[in-house]
Amino acid sequence: MDGTTTATTGPETYNHIEVKPIAGTMGAELLGVDLAALDDATFDEVYKAWLRHQVVVFRDQDITPDQQLAFALRFGGIHHHPYMKGMDDHPDVLEIVKEPGDNYTFGSSWHTDQMFNPQPAKATMLYAKETPSAGGDTLFANMHDAYDALSDGMKDMLSDVKTWCVGDRFKRAGGLARNERYQGNLKMAAKVRDPGNLQTESAHPLFRTHPETGRMALFLGGHAQTLHGFEEAEVESLLNFLRAHSVRPEFTCRVNWKPGTLTLWDNRSVQHHAIADYNERRRMHRITIAGDTPV
Repeated sequence: MDGTTTATTGPETYNHIEVKPIAGTMGAELLGVDLAALDDATFDEVYKAWLRHQVVVFRDQDITPDQQLAFALRFGGIHHHPYMKGMDDHPDVLEIVKEPGDNYTFGSSWHTDQMFNPQPAKATMLYAKETPSAGGDTLFANMHDAYDALSDGMKDMLSDVKTWCVGDRFKRAGGLARNERYQGNLKMAAKVRDPGNLQTESAHPLFRTHPETGRMALFLGGHAQTLHGFEEAEVESLLNFLRAHSVRPEFTCRVNWKPGTLTLWDNRSVQHHAIADYNERRRMHRITIAGDTPV
Protein backbone atom coordinates (compact mmCIF):
# COMPACT_ATOMS: atom_id res chain seq x y z
CA MET A 1 0.00 0.00 0.00
CA ASP A 2 1.17 3.56 -0.67
CA GLY A 3 -0.09 5.04 2.63
CA THR A 4 -2.66 7.34 1.02
CA THR A 5 -6.10 7.84 2.52
CA THR A 6 -8.45 4.95 1.87
CA ALA A 7 -12.23 5.37 2.01
CA THR A 8 -13.99 3.51 4.81
CA THR A 9 -17.54 4.32 3.82
CA GLY A 10 -19.72 3.41 0.87
CA PRO A 11 -20.20 0.04 -0.79
CA GLU A 12 -17.40 -2.48 -0.71
CA THR A 13 -16.22 -4.14 -3.89
CA TYR A 14 -13.74 -7.01 -3.95
CA ASN A 15 -12.69 -9.26 -6.81
CA HIS A 16 -10.39 -11.69 -5.01
CA ILE A 17 -11.83 -12.14 -1.51
CA GLU A 18 -15.17 -12.40 0.23
CA VAL A 19 -15.76 -10.17 3.26
CA LYS A 20 -18.18 -11.40 5.92
CA PRO A 21 -18.79 -8.85 8.72
CA ILE A 22 -19.01 -10.33 12.22
CA ALA A 23 -20.56 -7.35 14.04
CA GLY A 24 -22.29 -4.10 13.22
CA THR A 25 -19.49 -1.87 14.46
CA MET A 26 -16.36 -3.64 13.24
CA GLY A 27 -14.71 -6.93 12.39
CA ALA A 28 -14.93 -9.27 9.40
CA GLU A 29 -13.91 -12.73 8.32
CA LEU A 30 -12.03 -12.72 5.02
CA LEU A 31 -12.80 -15.77 2.89
CA GLY A 32 -10.89 -17.10 -0.09
CA VAL A 33 -7.47 -16.12 1.27
CA ASP A 34 -4.49 -18.48 1.54
CA LEU A 35 -1.85 -16.64 3.59
CA ALA A 36 0.79 -19.14 2.46
CA ALA A 37 0.35 -18.04 -1.18
CA LEU A 38 -0.82 -14.44 -1.21
CA ASP A 39 -0.50 -12.55 -4.48
CA ASP A 40 -0.32 -8.75 -4.63
CA ALA A 41 -3.85 -8.22 -5.91
CA THR A 42 -5.34 -10.29 -3.09
CA PHE A 43 -3.13 -8.58 -0.51
CA ASP A 44 -4.30 -5.16 -1.68
CA GLU A 45 -7.91 -6.21 -1.05
CA VAL A 46 -6.98 -7.68 2.34
CA TYR A 47 -5.39 -4.36 3.28
CA LYS A 48 -8.43 -2.44 2.09
CA ALA A 49 -10.76 -4.67 4.11
CA TRP A 50 -8.51 -4.35 7.16
CA LEU A 51 -8.59 -0.55 7.06
CA ARG A 52 -12.36 -0.61 6.80
CA HIS A 53 -13.17 -3.31 9.37
CA GLN A 54 -10.16 -2.83 11.69
CA VAL A 55 -10.23 -6.48 12.80
CA VAL A 56 -9.98 -9.19 10.12
CA VAL A 57 -10.06 -12.94 10.69
CA PHE A 58 -8.62 -15.66 8.47
CA ARG A 59 -9.79 -19.22 9.17
CA ASP A 60 -8.17 -22.59 8.45
CA GLN A 61 -4.71 -21.26 7.69
CA ASP A 62 -1.68 -23.55 7.61
CA ILE A 63 1.42 -21.37 7.75
CA THR A 64 4.92 -21.57 9.18
CA PRO A 65 6.49 -18.85 11.33
CA ASP A 66 8.44 -17.73 8.25
CA GLN A 67 5.22 -17.40 6.25
CA GLN A 68 3.51 -15.51 9.06
CA LEU A 69 6.50 -13.17 9.22
CA ALA A 70 6.44 -12.64 5.45
CA PHE A 71 2.76 -11.66 5.71
CA ALA A 72 3.50 -9.31 8.61
CA LEU A 73 6.31 -7.56 6.76
CA ARG A 74 3.90 -6.52 4.02
CA PHE A 75 2.32 -4.22 6.62
CA GLY A 76 5.57 -2.71 7.86
CA GLY A 77 8.57 -3.37 10.07
CA ILE A 78 8.44 -5.50 13.21
CA HIS A 79 7.85 -3.94 16.62
CA HIS A 80 9.67 -5.89 19.33
CA HIS A 81 8.19 -6.26 22.79
CA PRO A 82 10.49 -4.65 25.41
CA TYR A 83 9.84 -7.31 28.05
CA MET A 84 9.38 -10.52 26.09
CA LYS A 85 11.85 -12.56 24.07
CA GLY A 86 10.84 -14.01 20.73
CA MET A 87 11.21 -17.65 19.72
CA ASP A 88 14.82 -18.82 19.58
CA ASP A 89 14.64 -19.68 15.89
CA HIS A 90 12.23 -16.84 15.01
CA PRO A 91 13.01 -13.85 17.26
CA ASP A 92 10.36 -11.68 15.58
CA VAL A 93 7.62 -14.10 16.67
CA LEU A 94 6.38 -14.30 20.26
CA GLU A 95 5.01 -17.66 21.33
CA ILE A 96 2.36 -17.04 23.98
CA VAL A 97 1.49 -20.16 25.94
CA LYS A 98 -0.96 -20.62 28.79
CA GLU A 99 -0.87 -23.98 30.53
CA PRO A 100 -3.63 -25.54 32.69
CA GLY A 101 -3.35 -24.10 36.17
CA ASP A 102 -1.70 -20.83 35.09
CA ASN A 103 -3.16 -17.90 37.02
CA TYR A 104 -2.11 -15.26 34.52
CA THR A 105 -3.69 -14.71 31.11
CA PHE A 106 -1.66 -12.55 28.72
CA GLY A 107 -3.63 -9.48 27.62
CA SER A 108 -6.61 -10.05 29.92
CA SER A 109 -7.57 -6.38 30.31
CA TRP A 110 -8.66 -3.72 27.84
CA HIS A 111 -5.60 -2.24 26.17
CA THR A 112 -3.88 -1.13 22.98
CA ASP A 113 -0.62 -2.94 22.25
CA GLN A 114 2.56 -1.07 23.16
CA MET A 115 0.72 2.20 23.89
CA PHE A 116 3.48 3.10 26.36
CA ASN A 117 6.01 3.32 23.52
CA PRO A 118 6.65 6.66 21.74
CA GLN A 119 5.61 4.90 18.52
CA PRO A 120 2.92 2.38 19.52
CA ALA A 121 2.31 -0.68 17.40
CA LYS A 122 0.48 -0.22 14.12
CA ALA A 123 -1.02 -3.69 14.07
CA THR A 124 -0.93 -7.05 15.77
CA MET A 125 -1.45 -10.46 14.22
CA LEU A 126 -2.14 -13.50 16.35
CA TYR A 127 -2.09 -17.02 14.94
CA ALA A 128 -3.70 -19.87 16.88
CA LYS A 129 -1.67 -23.07 17.17
CA GLU A 130 -3.52 -24.73 20.09
CA THR A 131 -6.81 -23.58 21.59
CA PRO A 132 -9.06 -24.68 24.47
CA SER A 133 -12.17 -26.70 23.71
CA ALA A 134 -14.25 -23.69 24.77
CA GLY A 135 -13.46 -20.15 25.87
CA GLY A 136 -10.38 -18.08 25.23
CA ASP A 137 -12.12 -15.63 22.89
CA THR A 138 -10.84 -12.09 22.34
CA LEU A 139 -13.01 -8.97 22.53
CA PHE A 140 -12.29 -5.91 20.40
CA ALA A 141 -13.62 -2.35 20.71
CA ASN A 142 -13.92 0.25 17.94
CA MET A 143 -12.29 3.51 19.07
CA HIS A 144 -13.60 5.41 16.03
CA ASP A 145 -17.16 4.72 17.12
CA ALA A 146 -16.24 5.49 20.73
CA TYR A 147 -14.92 8.90 19.66
CA ASP A 148 -17.90 9.64 17.42
CA ALA A 149 -20.32 8.88 20.27
CA LEU A 150 -18.80 11.45 22.62
CA SER A 151 -20.71 14.71 23.02
CA ASP A 152 -19.43 17.83 21.27
CA GLY A 153 -18.75 19.34 24.68
CA MET A 154 -16.57 16.41 25.74
CA LYS A 155 -14.71 16.48 22.42
CA ASP A 156 -14.06 20.22 22.78
CA MET A 157 -12.88 19.94 26.39
CA LEU A 158 -10.47 17.07 25.66
CA SER A 159 -9.41 17.95 22.13
CA ASP A 160 -5.81 18.91 23.00
CA VAL A 161 -5.32 16.67 26.03
CA LYS A 162 -2.54 14.10 26.26
CA THR A 163 -2.39 10.93 28.30
CA TRP A 164 0.64 9.56 30.10
CA CYS A 165 1.03 5.87 29.30
CA VAL A 166 3.08 3.48 31.41
CA GLY A 167 4.11 -0.07 30.60
CA ASP A 168 5.10 -1.41 34.00
CA ARG A 169 3.07 0.44 36.61
CA PHE A 170 1.28 -2.41 38.35
CA LYS A 171 2.27 -5.75 39.80
CA ARG A 172 -0.11 -8.64 39.42
CA ALA A 173 -1.84 -9.51 42.68
CA GLY A 174 0.64 -11.55 44.69
CA GLY A 175 3.07 -11.62 41.78
CA LEU A 176 5.81 -9.70 40.06
CA ALA A 177 6.09 -6.56 37.98
CA ARG A 178 6.78 -7.05 34.29
CA ASN A 179 10.45 -6.14 34.54
CA GLU A 180 10.79 -8.78 37.27
CA ARG A 181 8.77 -11.45 35.43
CA TYR A 182 10.85 -11.02 32.28
CA GLN A 183 14.20 -10.38 33.98
CA GLY A 184 17.02 -10.30 31.46
CA ASN A 185 14.89 -9.60 28.41
CA LEU A 186 15.44 -5.85 28.58
CA LYS A 187 19.19 -6.39 28.71
CA MET A 188 18.98 -8.84 25.81
CA ALA A 189 16.80 -6.48 23.82
CA ALA A 190 19.15 -3.56 24.34
CA LYS A 191 21.87 -5.46 22.50
CA VAL A 192 19.89 -6.28 19.38
CA ARG A 193 17.03 -3.79 19.08
CA ASP A 194 16.36 -0.12 18.52
CA PRO A 195 16.65 1.53 21.99
CA GLY A 196 13.50 3.51 21.18
CA ASN A 197 11.56 0.27 21.38
CA LEU A 198 12.66 -0.11 25.00
CA GLN A 199 10.98 3.06 26.27
CA THR A 200 8.11 2.12 28.57
CA GLU A 201 6.55 5.52 29.33
CA SER A 202 5.18 8.02 26.80
CA ALA A 203 2.69 10.85 26.32
CA HIS A 204 0.09 10.56 23.55
CA PRO A 205 -2.93 12.55 22.39
CA LEU A 206 -6.19 11.28 23.85
CA PHE A 207 -7.76 11.79 20.42
CA ARG A 208 -5.63 10.68 17.48
CA THR A 209 -6.04 10.88 13.73
CA HIS A 210 -5.69 7.61 11.86
CA PRO A 211 -2.76 8.21 9.50
CA GLU A 212 -4.29 6.28 6.59
CA THR A 213 -8.04 6.90 6.78
CA GLY A 214 -8.06 10.33 8.41
CA ARG A 215 -10.70 9.26 10.96
CA MET A 216 -10.52 10.41 14.56
CA ALA A 217 -10.26 7.81 17.32
CA LEU A 218 -10.32 7.79 21.09
CA PHE A 219 -6.77 6.59 21.82
CA LEU A 220 -7.16 4.88 25.14
CA GLY A 221 -6.19 1.69 26.93
CA GLY A 222 -5.11 0.27 30.25
CA HIS A 223 -1.64 1.80 29.94
CA ALA A 224 -3.08 5.36 30.16
CA GLN A 225 -2.57 6.55 33.74
CA THR A 226 -3.38 10.26 33.76
CA LEU A 227 -4.52 13.25 31.70
CA HIS A 228 -2.22 16.23 31.42
CA GLY A 229 -3.61 19.48 32.82
CA PHE A 230 -6.19 17.96 35.17
CA GLU A 231 -6.22 17.49 38.93
CA GLU A 232 -5.99 13.94 40.26
CA ALA A 233 -9.64 13.84 41.37
CA GLU A 234 -10.76 15.11 37.97
CA VAL A 235 -8.59 12.58 36.14
CA GLU A 236 -10.07 9.66 38.06
CA SER A 237 -13.62 10.60 37.11
CA LEU A 238 -12.79 11.35 33.49
CA LEU A 239 -10.72 8.22 32.91
CA ASN A 240 -13.34 6.03 34.58
CA PHE A 241 -15.97 7.48 32.28
CA LEU A 242 -13.84 7.19 29.14
CA ARG A 243 -12.79 3.63 29.90
CA ALA A 244 -16.37 2.50 30.42
CA HIS A 245 -17.61 4.48 27.41
CA SER A 246 -14.93 3.11 25.07
CA VAL A 247 -15.98 -0.52 25.51
CA ARG A 248 -19.74 -0.16 25.36
CA PRO A 249 -21.21 -3.36 23.86
CA GLU A 250 -22.31 -1.65 20.67
CA PHE A 251 -18.67 -0.76 19.93
CA THR A 252 -17.40 -4.33 20.20
CA CYS A 253 -16.95 -7.56 18.31
CA ARG A 254 -15.75 -10.96 19.51
CA VAL A 255 -13.43 -13.48 17.87
CA ASN A 256 -13.53 -17.19 18.65
CA TRP A 257 -10.27 -19.04 18.07
CA LYS A 258 -9.64 -22.43 16.51
CA PRO A 259 -6.30 -23.89 15.44
CA GLY A 260 -5.43 -22.22 12.14
CA THR A 261 -7.22 -18.94 12.90
CA LEU A 262 -5.19 -15.79 12.31
CA THR A 263 -6.59 -12.43 13.42
CA LEU A 264 -5.11 -9.08 12.46
CA TRP A 265 -6.16 -5.84 14.19
CA ASP A 266 -5.37 -2.13 13.92
CA ASN A 267 -3.95 -0.86 17.20
CA ARG A 268 -4.38 2.73 16.05
CA SER A 269 -8.15 2.46 16.43
CA VAL A 270 -8.83 -0.72 18.41
CA GLN A 271 -8.66 -1.90 22.00
CA HIS A 272 -8.74 -5.60 22.78
CA HIS A 273 -9.25 -7.91 25.76
CA ALA A 274 -8.30 -11.61 26.04
CA ILE A 275 -11.00 -13.41 28.00
CA ALA A 276 -9.62 -15.58 30.80
CA ASP A 277 -12.42 -18.15 30.97
CA TYR A 278 -10.58 -21.43 30.34
CA ASN A 279 -8.16 -23.81 32.04
CA GLU A 280 -6.64 -25.68 29.11
CA ARG A 281 -3.47 -25.28 27.06
CA ARG A 282 -3.54 -22.37 24.62
CA ARG A 283 -0.61 -21.60 22.31
CA MET A 284 -0.48 -18.60 19.96
CA HIS A 285 2.12 -17.00 17.67
CA ARG A 286 2.11 -13.21 17.79
CA ILE A 287 3.81 -10.65 15.56
CA THR A 288 3.46 -6.91 16.15
CA ILE A 289 3.90 -4.34 13.37
CA ALA A 290 5.83 -1.12 14.02
CA GLY A 291 3.78 2.07 14.09
CA ASP A 292 4.28 5.82 14.00
CA THR A 293 4.00 8.73 16.43
CA PRO A 294 0.30 9.42 17.18
CA VAL A 295 -1.00 12.87 16.20
